[in-house]
Amino acid sequence: MIRTDMLITGLGAVSAAGNGLAETLGCFSRTERNAGPVTLFPTAMNYPVFEVQRLPEAYALEGRRTLGLALLAVDQALEDAGLGDLCGLRVGVCLGTTVASQLNDLQFYTSYRQQGSAPLIAVDRFLKGNLSEYIARTIGARGPSLTVVNACSSGTDAIGVALSWLKSDLCDLVIAGGADELNHIPYCGFSSLGILNPGLCAPFDRDRQGLNLGEGAGVMVVEQKQCATKRGKSSQLFLGGYGSQADAYHLTAPRPDGAGLRSSLARALSEAGIQAGQVAFVNAHGTGTQDNDLVEGTVLADLFGTDLQMLSTKGYTGHTLGAAGGLEAVFTALALREGWIPASAGFVTRDEAIPLAPLREKSAIDGDYAVSTSLAFGGNNAAIVMGRGGKP
Repeated sequence: MIRTDMLITGLGAVSAAGNGLAETLGCFSRTERNAGPVTLFPTAMNYPVFEVQRLPEAYALEGRRTLGLALLAVDQALEDAGLGDLCGLRVGVCLGTTVASQLNDLQFYTSYRQQGSAPLIAVDRFLKGNLSEYIARTIGARGPSLTVVNACSSGTDAIGVALSWLKSDLCDLVIAGGADELNHIPYCGFSSLGILNPGLCAPFDRDRQGLNLGEGAGVMVVEQKQCATKRGKSSQLFLGGYGSQADAYHLTAPRPDGAGLRSSLARALSEAGIQAGQVAFVNAHGTGTQDNDLVEGTVLADLFGTDLQMLSTKGYTGHTLGAAGGLEAVFTALALREGWIPASAGFVTRDEAIPLAPLREKSAIDGDYAVSTSLAFGGNNAAIVMGRGGKP
């Protein structure tokens, strides 16, 4: 049975591709790539990154950039959903992250090690830095609150948790997605793995040399159909299914046969009540690293066929870590809403080892279902299915 009763009624996104949906669509339409050197922290390395520019002053929270990014995307999603007063609604908050404004304390640790003491501002920031709890307090949400920290699948997993809450009738609606800021620690960590690109990333391209890091937040409002109907809100979009599977193969590398990703996709399709042939396009994890793109491209071709419309939006945002699944879910829903898919930025030359290639140009969507995938450190794999055309 195809499920269309969990509506996506609001979307919010902030990234290097733009602040809000309109700016993001413009960037996608122009195949614009807003990358450059790091300005947020000192570094001797010169790998390009995708920073968020011109963060509005009200959201520029000192030492808590992730929270500010998340709050901006949440406010956008609530406005898009037509939600002002949340009184009387069971509102859950489930957001994924990795940094979560809790890795910006290098000065604290340095001072403590060198002097045996340090100002406790960093500790206070840590205690108040739980992403979902902060958002719930700020907007007055009274339902369950959970922050998912599951590496680069965190945002997708958070949306999956939100779907389970709604199906279990724990909430009327859930604010779900992910947020992360650029940070010195993952910047150095990815450099040590040798997978940062000295130029701009080229997901699925034959000559890909690695990823670029980015930052941002992607948030959606998902609500029970009866809740939306009661408050006079309609939506063509719905969240259909979620699947998750861990490979337990390697700390950072994907399992070569992609077994966990296959299982995640199968579970998501089953929960949505659709077959692989009904999927119009896939917004792939597509980092631009050798292993990820080869494994993911092979699995997608096996399950959906070599004619599948597929892209990676990381060419516009960089790899935003815990925010990636949230942003890419929003981008996928936005594509369904608008009826078109952007070109996969950075792709030029087909890799014959990968059975399918991403889109080279903006394309119309032929179908009503889409999939967004996330592959993470630790062998974590996650996928969600979204659709359009359900009766509001």
